[in-house]
Amino acid sequence: MPFSIETLLSFALATSILAISPGPDNIFVVTQSIVNGKKYGLATVFGLISGCLVHTTLLAFGVSLIIKQSETLFFIIKLFGAFYLLYLAYKVYRSDTAILLSNENIKQKTTKQLFKQGFIMNVLNPKVSIFFLAFFPGFLFSETLSSVLQFYILGFIFMFVSLVIFSSFAILAGVISTNIKENAKIGLYLKWTQIVVFVSISIFILI
Repeated sequence: MPFSIETLLSFALATSILAISPGPDNIFVVTQSIVNGKKYGLATVFGLISGCLVHTTLLAFGVSLIIKQSETLFFIIKLFGAFYLLYLAYKVYRSDTAILLSNENIKQKTTKQLFKQGFIMNVLNPKVSIFFLAFFPGFLFSETLSSVLQFYILGFIFMFVSLVIFSSFAILAGVISTNIKENAKIGLYLKWTQIVVFVSISIFILI
């Protein structure tokens, strides 16, 4: 079965950089670990990652149907994805570089509650579905495999890479938070890394 290893590796690399870049999910994970301990941070991670399966399923069957119906519509989706990623890059550019890790007003919950909260946070966030729609179609890697299977493979790669990185954040939260507080420029570095990734992916989708 001919397929592009390079495309899969590019997807894994882009996912890794996105997972490392500061965002509401990984900041929430780190904060839970700092306040309650790594076990609680890991429970949050597993909840967030589990929610990605729902978005992957919606994407796989919805976009796959569109691909079968019209190549023009699929091109429009890819075009939308590229412009959406450029919009995200602009939003990051306009954002503050400071990374705040605060434990104020955070009520301790059980690991089960945090897993559930992470899952619900992910599933009910429409921005995740929009991001998947923008991100995944440009990385379809095979002309012989069904698009449904390809989307699931990409989804599981996304989930695995994010799980490894988010779990590392949870386990090393104490060290990470200390480094962030001591290095005022780290937020600026991560901000521009995220901008470069978003712009690069948008270009990749269009070429």
